[in-house]
Amino acid sequence: MNTKASDTALVLIPARMASTRLPEKPLADINGLPMIVQVARRAREADVGRVVVAVDDQRVFDTVAAAGFEVVMTRGDHQSGSDRIFEAVQAVDPQGRAQFIINVQGDLPTIEPEVVRASLRPLENPQVDIATLTVEISDAHEKTSPHVVKIVGSPVSETRLKALYFTRATAPYGEGPLYHHIGLYTYRRMALEKFVSLKPSVLEMREKLEQLRALEAGMRIDAEIVHSIPLGVDTPADLEKARTIMAARHR
Repeated sequence: MNTKASDTALVLIPARMASTRLPEKPLADINGLPMIVQVARRAREADVGRVVVAVDDQRVFDTVAAAGFEVVMTRGDHQSGSDRIFEAVQAVDPQGRAQFIINVQGDLPTIEPEVVRASLRPLENPQVDIATLTVEISDAHEKTSPHVVKIVGSPVSETRLKALYFTRATAPYGEGPLYHHIGLYTYRRMALEKFVSLKPSVLEMREKLEQLRALEAGMRIDAEIVHSIPLGVDTPADLEKARTIMAARHR
């Protein structure tokens, strides 16, 4: 990208209160700060563009605003984070200044700023519609776990794959590395507009993986290979891990 990313990128952090495994997840305390504020801090440290949190609850709105971050209220009936960020984009940037939309999930409090920055790199290729991240799997259990989404991709460089498929199965078959997909996406603005206009696809519904909708529609997704997996906080046990990680960093 010839233009400085921070001039054209918008980081959006969707936050939902409706979590059954970890009630009121965005407000969970992590080392003295609500989780959603920790995520916003990591996004700001990445220094790639304007940071906005998209929420569906007044308490979260007030918490984020009190911490000094920009926040926008969105509808509570969205079926996906992509729909929520598209509503947020329209609300906070109606002039269309932001050409790259980075979707950082609101439950990644330990994400490293460099990982956020890495998500922009595949869009240096104008043929790429959506960029995401991946890491080589080293744990044998993860290779067969349906909870670990794998990316089947064709290498386009030493640090990048062109996505051919995403699956919960162990794939591809045979000798060679397997890659764990990290669900952080950076969209070209027009690609996000196209994506949210599409109906759920057959493979998306079968695998329960939203990104397959884009591939089935002929959109190109490239994945930058990184070296760490950000901890997604979904359970009380995950929350304790995040607290431990953040405490260690603070020390």
